[in-house]
Amino acid sequence: MRTNRLVPDVQKIAVLRANAIGDFIFTLPALHALRQAYPKAEIVLLGREWHQKFLANRPGPVDRVVAIPYEAMDGEAKIVDPAIMQPITERLAGEKFDLALQLHGGGGNSNLIINRLEARLTAGMRTPEAPPLDRWIPYVYFQSEYLRYLEVVALVGATTSELEPHLAVTTEDLNESCRVVPESKAPLVVFHPGASVPNRRWPAARFAAVADALAEAGCQVVISGAGNENLLSEEIIATMRQPALDVCGKLSLGGLAGLLSRSALVISNDSGPLHLAGAVGAATVGLYWAINVITAAPPYRERHRPLISWQTRCPTCGTDCIHSKCGHDSSLIEEIEVAEVLTAAHELLSQYSK
Repeated sequence: MRTNRLVPDVQKIAVLRANAIGDFIFTLPALHALRQAYPKAEIVLLGREWHQKFLANRPGPVDRVVAIPYEAMDGEAKIVDPAIMQPITERLAGEKFDLALQLHGGGGNSNLIINRLEARLTAGMRTPEAPPLDRWIPYVYFQSEYLRYLEVVALVGATTSELEPHLAVTTEDLNESCRVVPESKAPLVVFHPGASVPNRRWPAARFAAVADALAEAGCQVVISGAGNENLLSEEIIATMRQPALDVCGKLSLGGLAGLLSRSALVISNDSGPLHLAGAVGAATVGLYWAINVITAAPPYRERHRPLISWQTRCPTCGTDCIHSKCGHDSSLIEEIEVAEVLTAAHELLSQYSK
């Protein structure tokens, strides 16, 4: 069933989105649309433990977070053991949600969880094999993630003309970032060389070449990353001729948001920090594999430059990586040239240097 009617007398809304930071950023326009459509309702995010910590005391559309066990949402292909979710879904059903929205994939697992909440109305996405909801759209992989979730919330009458994500940065975020990266008069450029999938990583030597060029142009260069990405940041800094500050593993997620919000530019692989940077107001140069630019690139171009690699075959074995996986970690975005990144970087720095 598909409709865009508002639901009357909505007091409480559950939204299921239990994954990583970039995935959460994709839902922000939809969550803000829900808040505008239902200003008096409590919006409860069914997410992860990190959501609870990161969103606590942070202004935004989410009022409360309930953490879902990892083993209950381990991908859409795995059958959920009802015993894992039963205590949580029984407790949540007792809250008597008016709306329960599924923003977590094709519905193989997630629609089961949503239906167990016994809400007045359910809405979300589904593949042909997934359990039905009251209102739903078909889950088709090749769609902008931002538009996908806006299409879902439109099923319950929540619409907006604002497609760009916005995330509030707190004083605590800024203070933490300044302790690690003190204020400077030089334009701050943050590089994020990591990515959850190795073949979406641009070579470290190319990051180093761009970082050197921008440092020589007078920028303050910072290399960021999660704690397990320290080898990448160390390789880049060891390759560079100019000095750079390595903050890999030294910032909380909130501290990283503060740092990114202070930056004149963020240069990154397609990753959670890249999408976080856009949501806190940074200009970005994003390095994308061809198919990911369809699903994950920002909707606007005023302060964002998504650069695209059209390489579809594994450099190691020649496998067509669009239709199958070969198991190699060879970069699929290596064909993006250093000059291309520098051109985009200089263009944005000339407009948005802070």
